Amino acid sequence: MERKIAWEKYGENERQQVFAFAEEYRRFLSSCKTERECVAVFKEKAAAAGFFDLAEVTAKGTALKPGDKVYVDNMGKNMALYVIGSEPFESGMNILGAHIDSPRLDIKQNPLYEDTGLALLDTHYYGGLKKYQWVTIPLALHGVVVKKDGTVVEINIGEKPDDPVFGVSDLLIHLAGEQMSKSAAKAVEGEDLNILVGSMPLPASGTEDNQKKEKKKKVVENILQVLNERYGIEEEDFLSAEIEAVPAGEVRDYGLDGSMLMGYGHDDRVCAYPSFTAILETDAPKRTSVCLLVDKEEIGSVGATGMQSRFFENATAEVMQACGQYDELRLRRALQHSRALSSDVSAAFDPNYPSVMEKKNAAYFGKGLVFNKFTGSRGKSGSNDANAEYVAHVRDVMDGAGVYFQTAELGRVDAGGGGTIAYILGNYNMQVIDSGVAVLNMHAPWEIISKADLYEARCGYLAFLKDA
Repeated sequence: MERKIAWEKYGENERQQVFAFAEEYRRFLSSCKTERECVAVFKEKAAAAGFFDLAEVTAKGTALKPGDKVYVDNMGKNMALYVIGSEPFESGMNILGAHIDSPRLDIKQNPLYEDTGLALLDTHYYGGLKKYQWVTIPLALHGVVVKKDGTVVEINIGEKPDDPVFGVSDLLIHLAGEQMSKSAAKAVEGEDLNILVGSMPLPASGTEDNQKKEKKKKVVENILQVLNERYGIEEEDFLSAEIEAVPAGEVRDYGLDGSMLMGYGHDDRVCAYPSFTAILETDAPKRTSVCLLVDKEEIGSVGATGMQSRFFENATAEVMQACGQYDELRLRRALQHSRALSSDVSAAFDPNYPSVMEKKNAAYFGKGLVFNKFTGSRGKSGSNDANAEYVAHVRDVMDGAGVYFQTAELGRVDAGGGGTIAYILGNYNMQVIDSGVAVLNMHAPWEIISKADLYEARCGYLAFLKDA
């Protein structure tokens, strides 16, 4: 079954809408490179669109009614947004779930050291990535440092034109004989992903104390002085810091025709952003509409801000309580009767590497929103595997809204595989299927998507939330 190219259906007016939404997304992705930055922007936009913080609603004892809009912030790293429907919660919700974390290099808690006159930061890579792709590229530092008194210092260095950038060095080709003989997995080791941050020693002051320091860690002392002067932080503050090294620079148009976008973090913000915009555009639904944006998917959805936590369940209970509809049985029914799209990216067919794909069941650029009935690996292990009845329902919703979509698997059988948050949502006994945008270079520092697929995702998510 050949799926149509979305570009071919657009008239001039709709094509302009495709490019306008892509530009809106481009600006978002260029400035939001961590989960904290995403949540901060989403909260600001949600408030401007008429959403209220559930914590404030609860504190005031305000009762929620159909049509009201609230959001729940979880530690500044993930959040859920609700538009209250006219039907009772126990009839189920329409849920868009996506994640806002991406592969990166995390700065260790005791990171700063000096070696042969160079100051470096130790890192621990986060998520599944090809380590050799992260050397010799310009990196920026994003994150927070939390001091003992609770003061939060925001770090964002490497994005402005006059900012310095950082990076991991690589071995010159002239001396890389042994390195080149290793497998790609071993050519660059995880413990060697050390970021170079300085090479200038602390200026001599002539005092005896400084002369003693200069005999040991002259460059590190200078870096610490710079950090203290600019940010008011000390070396021990790294213990309570969350700093991420990410590719520096803005998202760029890709291709002579400007039909694609190249940027860091498409996985999975290319699904999270249209999901978020869809909930902003949702008014007075029959079924309560939810946009769930989670953290830690890239490392197994663990921890307090990951999908495996009780955050979503607890947040839903709080919203139901504010609506006067909560009890334990109603909550269980609400979750069980819900329908969800687990929105995560899919692997786009790459003509440079056709052997890992099965063409009839692969995702292609420009053919719209991708649905994966199952993901997993080795016999669908770790997959949700949506049932046929739900797939039929989703097909009907998309066709009814004129949304272009395609179905795909994540590569050939036994070629590899991957997972999403779908199976965790499925644990509530709700109907759920994986959906998302096709990506080239997935998990690389610079990923590529089609603007048409981004737009069709937005249209598809909006249609799903409106479905009664």
